[in-house]
Amino acid sequence: MHGFANPARFLRIATWATPLCLIAGLLIASAALVWGVGFGPADALQGDVVRIIYLHVPTAWLGMMGWSSIAIASFVEIVWRHPLAGIAARAAALPGAVFTALCLITGSIWGRPAWGTWWVWDGRLTSMLVLLFLYFGYMALAGATQHDDAPGQGQGRMAAIFGLIGAVNIPIIHYSVLWWNSLHQPPSLSVSGVVTGTGPMATSFVVPLLTSVLGFTLIYTGVVLARMRMILADSQAEARLRRKAMAAQARSGALAEGW
Repeated sequence: MHGFANPARFLRIATWATPLCLIAGLLIASAALVWGVGFGPADALQGDVVRIIYLHVPTAWLGMMGWSSIAIASFVEIVWRHPLAGIAARAAALPGAVFTALCLITGSIWGRPAWGTWWVWDGRLTSMLVLLFLYFGYMALAGATQHDDAPGQGQGRMAAIFGLIGAVNIPIIHYSVLWWNSLHQPPSLSVSGVVTGTGPMATSFVVPLLTSVLGFTLIYTGVVLARMRMILADSQAEARLRRKAMAAQARSGALAEGW
């Protein structure tokens, strides 16, 4: 782990990993959506509207995964002060927020014909909306405190603490449909159900759905890597400008003393 915390080594890996993840993710996600939406079966009760599941489930997964990434990176930055940990947390915030917003939008579109309403204030939907607000708050805090630490140390400690505290919402989102009475259906996928084939979804739904989740996860990974490279480039450019400004100031001071 300490080896990958070296920015130069990370950049060498990310240079080829970024386009690989993006291209592979786009191809896999596109194939999964065409497979599920164009050729997958309709649901016996909900009909064709259930096809939105191939977009809704991956976005929900990545919305929660995005904040989990922020929490893990924030913990690593606080405990071990890895130079890339804060950068990784900041890079994960925007794509995580986008996927969370897409989850809420697709869920509302699905909920209108399924529930007869665009929105209900139940545990799952409300906790997911709270997650979106947490993303907004984290991005504002990280943007305001990113220069608090020394160059290369990542986001400020306050943003890292906020990232850890916000992780409390992740299990609430996951278990909300089990803890409270909800219009939202229980989890459609589980590890044991997928392995044994005894889950609530037929294989004709599960296979393209898992393929879609894989494709969008690769897209998310590629976007995060690209954003990390961008943040590193900005930090390096800012460091060079600071060094030039300090050198110019030193020369000015020397000339003033000479006079």
